[in-house]
Amino acid sequence: MDNFFNIVWEYIYSFILTGVALLDFLLEYLHFLGPIPVIFLLAAATVAVTRVLKRYIKTKRHATLEKDFQHWLGVREEAMRCEDREKGKALAINIDKAQLNRAYYDYFLEGLLLGFLTFYLPAISMAAYINEAYKSERLMELFGRSYVLKFGTGEPVLIGALFCFIFFVVFIISSTFIVKWITKRYCTSSKDCTPDRQGGDGADTIESLSKHAIKSKNSTCNFSVRIEESTA
Repeated sequence: MDNFFNIVWEYIYSFILTGVALLDFLLEYLHFLGPIPVIFLLAAATVAVTRVLKRYIKTKRHATLEKDFQHWLGVREEAMRCEDREKGKALAINIDKAQLNRAYYDYFLEGLLLGFLTFYLPAISMAAYINEAYKSERLMELFGRSYVLKFGTGEPVLIGALFCFIFFVVFIISSTFIVKWITKRYCTSSKDCTPDRQGGDGADTIESLSKHAIKSKNSTCNFSVRIEESTA
């Protein structure tokens, strides 16, 4: 078993060295732009890679857990719409203890593992590369200065490559979120815009729950027996 893990680690280490060498080769042709554009391009490439990984790396277990969670969440919402508030709250608590809490934690943990694989691992790997490839000595050799940005004159604040990379990643993600939020508001106010459902952003779930709410709007607590049987 130890020999097996040693072989696996050798392959992983060889893959890492190959990736570092490839990045060094490609970035040699971009250093004339300066440190800020190069680091921004690396941050943009990292965000793009994470989006692609997040879109295509999905497990059947995660899809099943998401469907199960949405199902019990819809049942709980139906219980809370009961005209008898006290009975509705009691049914909701029963659903939480019996099914919803477990479904949520399973769904959350599976999503956390996928998030680590599709976002945190690529981002941390690129951050480690930038921290090593653009340290002070390397910046001095490539660009004639040991920093990326400098603020102040008397005792200036020097900012390195790693901080700039983290800032650019957060900036790109925040900008993308703001653009999507503005576009969504525009699409909501304009009837000419049709929502994009590609990518699994939850639109189908929201629409199904909305239809479910309209269907059971005038219902009372006739579904309580069914809920109790489901949570038993």
